[in-house]
Amino acid sequence: MANDLGTPLTGRKRKSVPEGASGRRGLPLARGLFAIIAIIIVGFAARIALVDDPNGGRPTQEAAITSSQNGNSVANSVATGPVTITADPGQFPAGSTIITVDNSGGAPANVSPSGLPAANGTIPDLSEETAEGPIPRISPTGQTPFAAYSRAPTVAPAPGTGQIALIVTGLGINEQGSLDAIDALPEDVTLAFAPYGKTLQSTVAAARAGGHEVFLEIPLEPFDYPQNDPGPQTLLTGEPPRANLDKLFWLMARFGGYAGVINNMGARFTASAADFSPVMEELGARGLGYVDDGSSNRSLAPQLAAGNKVPFSRVDMVIDNNPARDPIQAALASLEIKARQNGSAIGILSALPISVQTVTEWARALDSKGLMLVPASALMK
Repeated sequence: MANDLGTPLTGRKRKSVPEGASGRRGLPLARGLFAIIAIIIVGFAARIALVDDPNGGRPTQEAAITSSQNGNSVANSVATGPVTITADPGQFPAGSTIITVDNSGGAPANVSPSGLPAANGTIPDLSEETAEGPIPRISPTGQTPFAAYSRAPTVAPAPGTGQIALIVTGLGINEQGSLDAIDALPEDVTLAFAPYGKTLQSTVAAARAGGHEVFLEIPLEPFDYPQNDPGPQTLLTGEPPRANLDKLFWLMARFGGYAGVINNMGARFTASAADFSPVMEELGARGLGYVDDGSSNRSLAPQLAAGNKVPFSRVDMVIDNNPARDPIQAALASLEIKARQNGSAIGILSALPISVQTVTEWARALDSKGLMLVPASALMK
C-alpha cells in the first residue's frame, strides 16, 4: 500500500472555481444593509413630498374650549362684564387706597408729574441731584423755588393796611418743640429751620402741610468765630469759593420746599464781598430768596442781592432778645408802630415756648388794630 505522504502533489485533482466568483458564498452583509437604508430614506422623502400632514402623522383630537367656562362663575362674570370683589378687611384695612397704574405705561396715580408737588411738597422740576442730595434749582420752564414755595397771605391786604411778617428761627433741632410751634403759630408766620435736625424731612413736611412758608438757615462766620460757632458746615471767610459752595450745597440738601435762606450769625462773612458774592450769585442762579437777619449793619446783602436779582428783605427787629412775656409784648408793639409808619415791618424770634405762646396770643388781636400778618416772602423785593 503506497504511503500518501509519498504521493506527488501534482497527482491530486482540484475543484474548479467559476470565473468572476470569490471564494465566499452569497452577497456581502454590508451591501444588504446599505440597500435597506436607502429604501427607507427614499420612502420618507417621498412621503414628505407627496403627503400634506403638518402633524407628521401624530394622532389628534379636537375639543371645545368654551365648555370649561361654564363651571367658573367668576370667569364668566369677568368675560361678560365688571365684577365686584370684596377684600378681606384683615388684608386691606378700611380707609386705605389702591394705586392704579395706567395701562399705557404711565406712573402710579399717586406719583406727581415733574411739574406738580410730590408727597413731601417739593416739585421735582425744581430739584437738582448732587453728591450731597437734591438741592433747589430753576425749572426748565423758568419757575423759581422762591415763586413756587412762597405762600400768599391768607387774606389779600387792603390798600393802606400795615403788614407785619414774623420769622421764627431755630426750628427742626427739637422735633417735639418744633411740632408744637407749627401747630400753635398762625399760618402766615414764616418758619426757618436749622439744617441739623434728625427728623428735618418730616418736620418740614408738617410745617408745609400746616400752611407755613419755610426758609433754610445757613450758618455764616461771625467776628468771634470759633468761640461763637453757628454750627457744622459754617461758611468761612478766606476759604476758596469752591469750598464754601460745597458747604452751601450740603446745607441746601438737608430738606426741600423752602423759598429762600436766612443767615445764622455771619457778621464777618456778610461784610466780605469776596466771600459773600459767590454765595449770593449761587442763590440767584437757583432762584432762591435771601433774608438778612438784621444783626449786622455792615452786611453787603442788600447790594449783592440786587446785583444778582435775589428776592431780598431785611429784618427790622428781634422780638425776643429778652425772652419773657412783657418784653416780647413791648417789642411787638414797637413792630406795630414801624409797620404803620413804613407800611410794613419784619420781626424775628426764636422757637422758645414763651415766644411762640406770646406771639400766638398777639396775632389774634392784630386785625382789630388795622394791621395784618403776612408771610415774609410777601415783603421781599
